[in-house]
Amino acid sequence: MSQKLIPVLLSLMLATLVHCAEFYSSKYDNFDIQPLLSNDRILVGYTKCFLDRGPCTPDSKAFKAVIPEALETKCGKCSPKQKELIKTVITVLRERHPDSWKELLDKYDKERKFRDTVDKFLEED
Repeated sequence: MSQKLIPVLLSLMLATLVHCAEFYSSKYDNFDIQPLLSNDRILVGYTKCFLDRGPCTPDSKAFKAVIPEALETKCGKCSPKQKELIKTVITVLRERHPDSWKELLDKYDKERKFRDTVDKFLEED
């Protein structure tokens, strides 16, 4: 292999790694939120996990781990599909369980730094 080609290949590999690190795992891009939206027991179960009041499924545990960073960055590492899914779930949660939504905000945004950011995120197309 040409000595001139090696730096180019290394640069391309590094650029690919950096790009992949910019987003959360695509594993949840196709997460089926319908069971969550159509079954209040499941939605409440996720909420209890997030509030440390109930057990977590592997999925809810993974989501819980990124909540603080996602709040701070306005879901900056979320893929467009993940943003769409999150907005849908939050909208339903706010409508059906406003007290739980408030508790989640109080837990993950104690200093109320990100409330406006969250509202703007939810309003974005």
